[in-house]
Amino acid sequence: MDIQGYKILLDLSKSQNLTRTAETFGYSQPGISHVIKNMEKEFGFLLINREKYGVTLTREALELMPGVRELVYSNEKLEETVYAIKGLEYGKVTLATYSSIASHLLPKLLTEFKNNHPNITVDIREGGAKDIFEWLDSNSVEFAFVSKPYDRKIDFHSFGKDPLVAVLPKGYVLDGEEEFRIENFEGKPFILSADGNDFDVHHALESSGVRPVYNYSVLDDQTILSMVENRLGLSILSELICLKSTYKVDILPLEPEFYRDLGIAIKKNNKLSPAAEKFVRFANEKMPEIFLNA
Repeated sequence: MDIQGYKILLDLSKSQNLTRTAETFGYSQPGISHVIKNMEKEFGFLLINREKYGVTLTREALELMPGVRELVYSNEKLEETVYAIKGLEYGKVTLATYSSIASHLLPKLLTEFKNNHPNITVDIREGGAKDIFEWLDSNSVEFAFVSKPYDRKIDFHSFGKDPLVAVLPKGYVLDGEEEFRIENFEGKPFILSADGNDFDVHHALESSGVRPVYNYSVLDDQTILSMVENRLGLSILSELICLKSTYKVDILPLEPEFYRDLGIAIKKNNKLSPAAEKFVRFANEKMPEIFLNA
């Protein structure tokens, strides 16, 4: 089986769209369909379900995906090593991160990295904490920009501490108050990041023994800011998430202080590709300053 077929199948698992995958690989849509049909013929079972709004992988194809990811990833590392031996730079980096890091910190880092390493491409996946660590575990990404986890062993390179802040409707506290005690959330209507999306806020509340009334649980941080603006409840977010926010809310430091420790997470004992090693070294050097000046 040609490695290109496996790359196409892997891309389809993410795009769920034949046209989009065809554009990625420079094929026509019938060309992609032909590749998949040949693979199905060789394997002896269907790989994709064609649906009204795209495609999904069959149960059999999903069982293949861990091996497909490993094969494609190993092939990419081999190609990068060959180029490195020749003294040439080439490769692809696949990383995961939170939307707040992707929007406020990564653009600056990526611009500087691209200027120094123009032949290395970067594929970014955004998600919540649970999603990101699942991607790391399955080798869907090589490393991640995340907050340090509380309950797992992982190689972690910190670049800065991001304070958690109270997010309150305008005028909720008296003028002149400069901080918000976490126990003041007790029994109050609260808008929480969905389970698995943010471990740090959950940890702050649980470790403090504070029990708000969880009226809403949502995935998107910007939705939380909008709901607080509309006086649907109180919340806790990180300072980075609230950076340059245009929502009409009051943002106060928490008392006592809580932080999320931001850094680069790499699966324990995982061997990075040459391109990923370059990116991680570059990020370790540049991110502390980029974070400080955000």
